Amino acid sequence: MDDKTKIYTTISKSSKQILNSLKIKNMLTDINPKLPMRDKAATKDYYLNKLGFQEFGSADFDGYLMVEKDNIQIHFFEFKELDPKENYGQVYIRTDNIDNIYQSLLDKKVGIHPAGHLQAKPWGQKEFALLDPNNNLLTFGQSI
Repeated sequence: MDDKTKIYTTISKSSKQILNSLKIKNMLTDINPKLPMRDKAATKDYYLNKLGFQEFGSADFDGYLMVEKDNIQIHFFEFKELDPKENYGQVYIRTDNIDNIYQSLLDKKVGIHPAGHLQAKPWGQKEFALLDPNNNLLTFGQSI
């Protein structure tokens, strides 16, 4: 092996070691949808008392609400002029216990969307849906 090849091989090995030590980790870690809300108190009451979420964070921000349950968060921004008939806010929430969630919501008398009762879908999901007080559509789904 000549000197140029030795130098190239040494540089190449060093470069690989450096690149391996600097492996870039996944940069995307989570997603938190932001949905419109007309009335913060009504939205907070619905998510905390009907759906079983908890308020996230210790600060109460004017015109902004953050709720969490298990491994998800949903954020809300105030939009007082929101016309519910023109709100197309939607969130798809994956679960691993759809039957239990559905039954617990029925037990709490949470309204299920008229076209969103629990059913198996042709795309391999078991789903149900509901509308929050702002007319945001929440669809819950589990792979079957």
